Amino acid sequence: MSTIATPTATTWQIDPTHSHVEFSVRHLMIATVKGRFAEVTGTLTGDDTEPEPAALEIAIPAASIDTREPQRDAHLRSADFFDAEQHPQIRFRSTRIRRVRDDVFAVEGDLTIRGVTRRITLTVHRGGRARDPWGGERIAYSTTTKINRKDFGLNWNQVLETGGVLVGDEVTVSIELELVRSSN
Repeated sequence: MSTIATPTATTWQIDPTHSHVEFSVRHLMIATVKGRFAEVTGTLTGDDTEPEPAALEIAIPAASIDTREPQRDAHLRSADFFDAEQHPQIRFRSTRIRRVRDDVFAVEGDLTIRGVTRRITLTVHRGGRARDPWGGERIAYSTTTKINRKDFGLNWNQVLETGGVLVGDEVTVSIELELVRSSN
């Protein structure tokens, strides 16, 4: 009698101390302001041998925004931008993951910001897999993408006397995730 191996689902938890969600946006049409979200959580669940049926979920508290300027951060948390009190989480949930080449994946999913959900596709690069000094198994992934903030209801702006606007519409988002294997 032969047995057929069935795929085993593995769950990986985002390690928030070794993961980063950063962004940049044009300011005054002449410079770039950079910031980050200080908190990120989530899971990657799937078969270790085949990434396509995997599922990725990421949650970012909107109030954890940090641009190193307290007044700007308070404004970004307000109803003019993220409205963090009414919409406390920025979320991404994958709907499809497919391998593009060895360590590169197209991750399609739903990004929700300020209660508005849009389908996006991320080009995700696998950084590697290793054991940490305490015996934990870790993997790393990274991606950079661009979104239009107005697609998510982040419409506030101010017209400058010289023409142009205070805040650019295009936002570059960079994500570096390190995940640790959960005991299944």
